[in-house]
Amino acid sequence: MKKFRKFLFWFISIVLFIVLLAVLTGNGHLGKGLANTYLKGRSGPSIDEYRIFPNRVVEKGLTQPWPLSSQYNKKALPNELAEKFELYETIAFVVIKNDSLLHEEYWDGYSDTSHTNSFSMAKSIVGVLTGIALKEGKIKSLDDPVSNYLPDFAEGDKQNVTVRHLLTMSSGINFDEDYVSPFAYPAKAYYGNDLVKLSTKYKVTEEPGKVFRYLSGNTALLSFVVEKATGMTLSEYASEKLWKPIGASEDAYWSLDHENGVEKAYCCFNSNAKDFARLGQLYLDYGKWNGYPILDSSYVSESIRPAELLDEEGRKNESYGYSWWVMNDKGGGHIGYARGILGQYIFVIPSMDMVVVRLGKKRDQERVADHPKDAFIYLDAAQYLVK
Repeated sequence: MKKFRKFLFWFISIVLFIVLLAVLTGNGHLGKGLANTYLKGRSGPSIDEYRIFPNRVVEKGLTQPWPLSSQYNKKALPNELAEKFELYETIAFVVIKNDSLLHEEYWDGYSDTSHTNSFSMAKSIVGVLTGIALKEGKIKSLDDPVSNYLPDFAEGDKQNVTVRHLLTMSSGINFDEDYVSPFAYPAKAYYGNDLVKLSTKYKVTEEPGKVFRYLSGNTALLSFVVEKATGMTLSEYASEKLWKPIGASEDAYWSLDHENGVEKAYCCFNSNAKDFARLGQLYLDYGKWNGYPILDSSYVSESIRPAELLDEEGRKNESYGYSWWVMNDKGGGHIGYARGILGQYIFVIPSMDMVVVRLGKKRDQERVADHPKDAFIYLDAAQYLVK
């Protein structure tokens, strides 16, 4: 007992020292990060922890239920695929085929109304909102200088950054996208409490519009542009122009940097699989929902086509458009998809008139042509279900 008390004393002392040091060095986010990761037995964020942050509600309107396919849930996944789903701790799998719900399945106590974190799928949602603001004329052009909306960009090399550069991750801003370091942008943005101050302090260090570098700060800045252009919070705009028109079944929650603060737009949109699928259906129908135009079709087409950029290795970019990932489709053309760090996916597959959503707790770290290896498991599963 005496040894345990001594251990506990030193453990608490070390933790308090780390927290104090973090505050004194301007890294106050470390306390919250430590309390919600290692002290809870994990090394990173979980899909459920929107509850530890203040949130703004993205209100739904009149729900439009998914029509059920005549083949709804008539086919089960084979054991080989089911085992892979479990290996990556899948919690939800939804397939929309020909505008109807073909398959839905849930694991580990989750359901069709469970709210979980989109993580970086939120970047694609911000891309959608940018397109809506463009259609409405709130954003005049994608080639507008960001300084038209954000005064911090009116001086120096930042004057050369445009809305398009933020949208395509080619701003040339030196955000440090390191998911291991607790001192890099992702940790500070996720657990910190001043996203505006954090995101505007970085500098332009290479010519904008040349190289695709996947950096979360670009989306944070893009969300500030949308807010300035529309005069609404991101959640309010998402509710009125997107979530209500597509007939979402549940309110969504967008986590904030602090109470009544700004949305952590690069991540942290919390919803369920069938409502996420509506975003895929909107893009599958080139910006229309039940015939009503929410986005211009040309914007959607560009979103899921690789932007004319070089990647970090100097090769032609083949995997990223307007805040949507892009992969080649076996049937020809492109599959556009949104993805999150723990295996959150919305796949838009025009050649098969299909949308696939997978939510879970793990993602494969191996890449196949810039795409997580596990992504192909869910595409194979969807193809099996429609055979």
